[in-house]
Amino acid sequence: MRDDQTGPARDREGRAAREERGRPPRRIVVVSGGGIAAYKIPDLVRKLVRAGHSVRCALTPAAASFVSPLALQTVSGEPVRQSLLDPGEEGQIGHIDLADWAELVIVAPATANLLARMAHGLADDLVTTVLLATRAPVLVAPAMNLNMWDHPATRQNLDILRSRGVHMVGPDSGELACGWEGAGRMSEPAAIAEVAESVLCPDTLAGERVLITAGGTREALDPVRALTNRSSGKMGYALAAEAARRGAEVVLVSAPTNLPIPVGVRRVDVESALEMRSAVLDEIDACGIAICCAAVADFRPAEAASRKIKKEDLEPDAGLRLELVRNPDILAEIAAPGGERARRVVVGFAAESHDVIGASERKLARKGCDLLVANDISRRDAGFETDTNAVILLEPGAGPEELPLLPKGEVAARILDRVDKIRGERSSRS
Repeated sequence: MRDDQTGPARDREGRAAREERGRPPRRIVVVSGGGIAAYKIPDLVRKLVRAGHSVRCALTPAAASFVSPLALQTVSGEPVRQSLLDPGEEGQIGHIDLADWAELVIVAPATANLLARMAHGLADDLVTTVLLATRAPVLVAPAMNLNMWDHPATRQNLDILRSRGVHMVGPDSGELACGWEGAGRMSEPAAIAEVAESVLCPDTLAGERVLITAGGTREALDPVRALTNRSSGKMGYALAAEAARRGAEVVLVSAPTNLPIPVGVRRVDVESALEMRSAVLDEIDACGIAICCAAVADFRPAEAASRKIKKEDLEPDAGLRLELVRNPDILAEIAAPGGERARRVVVGFAAESHDVIGASERKLARKGCDLLVANDISRRDAGFETDTNAVILLEPGAGPEELPLLPKGEVAARILDRVDKIRGERSSRS
């Protein structure tokens, strides 16, 4: 979504994008326990709303000491519930209505006390009553002192909740509000929102292992310099996050980038094209889907200097000549017939500056992949180093499908929708 949009415009676009993909906005109840991390909950609510969801909030009495109900009402657009016996709500049995309305309940922060009350079925305030009455999935984000987190009682309560199907995100490790250092920090709102999407998302890739390459490789000239490209890795990381949301076990082979590892993804760090090839071949046999999104250098220096190349070591006014050799073609190698290729869906990317469809159709035929995603890198609002992308999807024997300019997360979803379709067609034929 564009940064120049107002909040309501972003929210409407988020809902429209979900509906266009056949994923209607979901109804989420966010309930907060009495911990200092509650101050982060407005940010969580805003992220959920901007993703297109409808959000309502409920607070324990202690939570209201750490987060303003007015702040939550402002970002959610809904009244905030605090009292079990609110005369304005209970004429409709408000706590049951809230529990029935929810398609997901997020408990953040989930304090040790609140987890204990959940585990033992107590219902002595609005929050615990909603949690006991709802049939929606529940996601908890624990937050507490590290000694409380490590206490056997807390561990046992968590085991009880997991056995009932309660989902969990975190906690993280770091500096705690009490001054201690260790496990117990509530996960950041972005991570909680990401896991919430996973809980709500259909598990179309459950049981699949997906290999994704991302970023631009670096080919060393000397210990200081390297040949590289403008790829930020954002598209590959968006694909990894979306595949994990759909239940896949995701292996992300990543060239250097500053992007955080998506929740639930295992990252393998590489630098050069040769290192990427080695990592891909180590993982590919166990993967039913491979998405080669990385911008892999076509060439590398024939020999990298062991010491920094200095101007003063060259003849005055002399240039520097580089001998380049061709790098292996990773996409063509894993898309080649034979072995497990028949069961694997292989997706490639093409970054083109002109004749985008023609060049991409030729690449599709040459590489042998099942789907090719073409980028027009001449556009300033798409491709490298942007948060949006406009791609063309090409399959053998089918006409190209041009997608509009979309956030890269939405593009990732469209690509994986097409992967699901290819897998379904392949399954029906067999």
